[in-house]
Amino acid sequence: MHLLSIESSCDETAAAVVDESMQVHANIIYSQSDHAAFGGVVPELASRAHMRSMVFTVREALREADVTWEDLSGIAVTQGPGLVGSLIVGVSVAKGIAMATGKPIIGVHHMEGHIFSNLIAQKIEPPFLTLLVSGGHTELIYVEELGSYKLIGRTRDDAAGEAFDKVAKLLGLLPANEFVAGGRIVSEIAQKGDPDSISFPRALVGHPDFSFSGLKTSVLNYVRGLTEEDRHSQLSDICASFQSAVVDSLVSKTVQGLLQYGKTLNAVCVAGGVAANRSLRESLRREVEEYGVPFFCPDFEYCTDNAAMIGAVGVHRFSKGLVDDITLDASPRLKLC
Repeated sequence: MHLLSIESSCDETAAAVVDESMQVHANIIYSQSDHAAFGGVVPELASRAHMRSMVFTVREALREADVTWEDLSGIAVTQGPGLVGSLIVGVSVAKGIAMATGKPIIGVHHMEGHIFSNLIAQKIEPPFLTLLVSGGHTELIYVEELGSYKLIGRTRDDAAGEAFDKVAKLLGLLPANEFVAGGRIVSEIAQKGDPDSISFPRALVGHPDFSFSGLKTSVLNYVRGLTEEDRHSQLSDICASFQSAVVDSLVSKTVQGLLQYGKTLNAVCVAGGVAANRSLRESLRREVEEYGVPFFCPDFEYCTDNAAMIGAVGVHRFSKGLVDDITLDASPRLKLC
């Protein structure tokens, strides 16, 4: 069995080919550069870029996997959540392929894709916890069974990745004509700093929900009180202390969830774009394994938005006979649980 999978929930145009064992035969990602001048993703530009690149991306995935339309068993596509214009492009292309080839179509929840990103490289039996951390989402999910999820905690304001991006912007770290993730820049600078040098707040201590807007404001107020010279000399310490506050919050609430479900858990996982943060990966692994629970994180290429994870969900749903028909539509506010 080979599934073609398509992901276009935001500004990454992606296509992959995945087989029945979730082995990835191709994983093509086209990253858009149209947004650099605007300091963030512009929905209209994103959807237009998807329209320009989607056909090429799909063809490249088929070529790299060395499969033809006849070899495909179905087409999996991100149905939501995401930018409606971007989602419509992906869903429309998937429906067109399904109509032309007579293959079934499988709608996939984008965040379920991130949960499955850890299942590409290893077999993990439910129940397990997954910390979903990205630019738009911060959630702790209890995976009772694949396809059955319980929300333990979610952010009440900024997502963790969003907080990283905003702090990078207020520190003036984002290049003017290049569209890059602020979290990566902050993390790189933080490696040279002292994470204990500045006491930034940890919100909602003891509560399962997350909050990062107060932390972002605290960084802003601290920086405003510095001279330009002090701001430059303390930059690595500011980044390290901010990152430490985010990581501490994410780790402590994940451990709360671990203790809530105790020895019934087979694993604790992290997924999403912020899962690429080495400090978070190392801290979570250290804390979780102290309780004798296995810890997993996806390969770096599967942390950010990609079609391979969508294909992994598609394989699972297809094997259960859970397919959609040509009436499938984009759903920008699609709920996971």
